[in-house]
Amino acid sequence: MVTHITEGVKVSVETIYQPEYSNPANDHYMFAYKISIENLTDYSVQLMRRHWYIFDSNGAHREVEGEGVVGQQPVIDPGTFHEYVSGCNLKTDMGSMKGTYEMKRLVDDEPFEVKIPEFFMVAPYKLN
Repeated sequence: MVTHITEGVKVSVETIYQPEYSNPANDHYMFAYKISIENLTDYSVQLMRRHWYIFDSNGAHREVEGEGVVGQQPVIDPGTFHEYVSGCNLKTDMGSMKGTYEMKRLVDDEPFEVKIPEFFMVAPYKLN
């Protein structure tokens, strides 16, 4: 698990290789990731947008951005957290992701950016 705190918002990420959805013979590797976003501040925040940078181990990269996460723009009250699970397909058995969330402080509607720490997706057989 990797974790990073930006302006009182803690982002933690865990990854899981999905062999049942992968097809290595066709260069298709599927990974799930679980993200926990914890609000350590004294005010409510809302996740407005996400921006991902995705890297395959062959040097290919792509960007994905859009509103919210998995169809939601969650409000996270002080001392609480929001968790979600999503997935990423790679063309190689190793890669990484990192990015940012655009958040908004509900007390004054001020936007701010929260770093999503870089995390690695590695098929388990590569770890031996």
